[in-house]
Amino acid sequence: MMTQNLPHIVIVGAGFGGMETAKKLKNAPVRITLIDRQNYHLFQPLLYQIAIAGVVPSQIAYPLRAIFRRQKNLNFQMGEVTGIDLDARYVRLNGSVIAYDVLVLAVGGQTNFFGMKSVEERGFQVKDIESAVKTRNHLLDMFEQASREADAEKRRALLTFVVAGGGPTGVETAGALGELITHVMAKDYPHMDLNEVRVILLEAGGSLMGVYPEELRKATFDLLRGKNVEIMLNVKLENYNGEQITFGDGRRIRTRTLIWTAGVRAAGMLDSLGVQQAGSGRVRVDSSLRVPTHPEVFVIGDAAYLENGNGQPLPMLATVAQQQANVTAQNIQKIIKGREPEPFHYKDPGLLATVGRNAAVARIFGLSFSGFIAWLIWVVLHIYRLIGFRNRLLVLINWAWDYLFYETQVRLITKE
Repeated sequence: MMTQNLPHIVIVGAGFGGMETAKKLKNAPVRITLIDRQNYHLFQPLLYQIAIAGVVPSQIAYPLRAIFRRQKNLNFQMGEVTGIDLDARYVRLNGSVIAYDVLVLAVGGQTNFFGMKSVEERGFQVKDIESAVKTRNHLLDMFEQASREADAEKRRALLTFVVAGGGPTGVETAGALGELITHVMAKDYPHMDLNEVRVILLEAGGSLMGVYPEELRKATFDLLRGKNVEIMLNVKLENYNGEQITFGDGRRIRTRTLIWTAGVRAAGMLDSLGVQQAGSGRVRVDSSLRVPTHPEVFVIGDAAYLENGNGQPLPMLATVAQQQANVTAQNIQKIIKGREPEPFHYKDPGLLATVGRNAAVARIFGLSFSGFIAWLIWVVLHIYRLIGFRNRLLVLINWAWDYLFYETQVRLITKE
């Protein structure tokens, strides 16, 4: 069979879902075009480590062309998808048109500011490399400014760091930031009174890590408090003007730093498809992860809305995207052979989140535990999942150095 006559699979997005789908189709009789705005795969769970000067971007990102160098049935195209015509079955990319037989939308998510323009314009986030580096530069610059600020009130505002969102990303960011200050900045700024530094974690609900079991929510709370993180629950953030946070009850916090981790929604490009969407802009899919009105279109990962057996939507996690990618690749091959696709069933591998050095919470095989063992599991799993041997080795050396000497190696303020 001539190559051009093979079914053409277009995959939009090279995150966990898109990359895994492409890999699983390596030996399938198809042509694959993988499209992404960036030329690298990013290991998003460690983005916050860039923001707190723990790793450099190259340690958690890997070139896509290197990943797929030996996959002969795949062509990578870097660019921005500006439109998709589901009826005519083509994707518009950088002014050109790419036709498809099967489309896989693995476009991921974006930060949800819930309409708060002031937070979107003046706050910081850790959604991609650019925003994480910008956050790192800002955090380091606050210490530099504070080191020469004579006015005590202005200095305290410079040294007040607020993280909004008590989910895994917010908890991990706040815990790592607390440790950075206690163990690293204390050595870099020996003449500064770091008792003026505050790390505050805000959560609109009544507990941190809302989807975790009660015992792990409590463990997370206690571990963070042990790292000098102030926790404010049941608070509604109303405004941030770049210098002051205002809450719904009138309280205020003077700060130059607000890191927003409190919301995620599906990528905005999905809004123009004209298909049914659910909460957070996610596309409603059938049990086999296809758009009901366009069965040749699969939607997976953060972009897809599918409920589990309890009537709750599947969480926006990398493990969900990877499992959906495996089933999607199988179903594409079934459809090509004229067979019926199989339904997707999520197998929960457990819960795992770090709260800092030597501290994490985990629930695996129905057992909950926290502390050093949970942290060790977290380290091993995250390093294992990094793409490329070189990346794994560099991160391992970096973390080993940090662990032994309470040091981070990336405290650089760079041009954005």
